[in-house]
Order: sequence, then C-alpha cells, then structure tokens
Amino acid sequence: MSTEPPSQQAIANLIARYAELVDGADFDGIRDLFADAAFIGSNATWWGGDAIADMFRATVIVHADGTLRTRHVTTNLHIEVDEVAGTAASRASYTVLQAVPGLTLQPIACGRYHDRFARRDGRWRFTERRIYLDLTGDVSHHLRCAARLPQGTM
Repeated sequence: MSTEPPSQQAIANLIARYAELVDGADFDGIRDLFADAAFIGSNATWWGGDAIADMFRATVIVHADGTLRTRHVTTNLHIEVDEVAGTAASRASYTVLQAVPGLTLQPIACGRYHDRFARRDGRWRFTERRIYLDLTGDVSHHLRCAARLPQGTM
C-alpha cells in the first residue's frame, strides 16, 4: 500500500510547503524544494535549489525573530495531472501579508503562480515556478531592493 497521498494532494502540499518555507526564512528548505527546478520572476531565471535559495537570501529581509514576518496565502488552486506522463501543472493566486513592529498587518503583494511538476522516484517535485506580481503595497520591510521591483513578473 502506497503511503504517498493522491497526486493532486501531493502537489497541493508542495505549494503549501513553499509558503511555509518562505514565511519561516527556511532557505535550506527552499533549496531542497526546488532542487531540480527553475524559478522564474523579476525578469530573470534561477536554476536549481542552490541558486534559488541564494536568490532568496539576497532578496528578502529576515527580521530579528528569524522570519520574514509574512504570511503567504495561496488560493484559487487549479491542478491538472497527467498520471501516465508523470507531469502536472497548476495555477494559483497568492497574497502576501506582513506585520512588522510599528506597522499594522497589511497586504504587501498579490499575484499568480504558474507551476510545473514531475513525478520522480514515485514522488512529485517542482520543475518550474513562474511568479507574476500583479499588485504591490509597502514592500520596504520585505525586499532589500524594493525600488527595483517590476510590475507584471516578480
């Protein structure tokens, strides 16, 4: 009997895991999650877990409590699975909330994820994440170079 959840649930779990890792500033976890994947945003592409984790380390602000002081909320999840080929794609919306000392809880970004997955060794894995940034609020406590943030793609 397989201990792996059904494909759609396993993929939804990966998407949720990303939010937990980012919010917790767990860059080693991000490295592992995207070990063999491309991460596309900010008019650039990063390949592999090490490059993606390094991009996060260089981009986001880690606060005194060791987190980003954010909560990534993923909604409107749509997953399409090709069980025979062992591939899948998903689309979702995201909203990033942040609260830092002196500032109230507020949305700072929202947009869309377009993801691709492959089943390897019986487990689903990210192969690609494209991030589209549609709306931004005050990201000055979240991103190191907020002034260079483009609209359309993170």
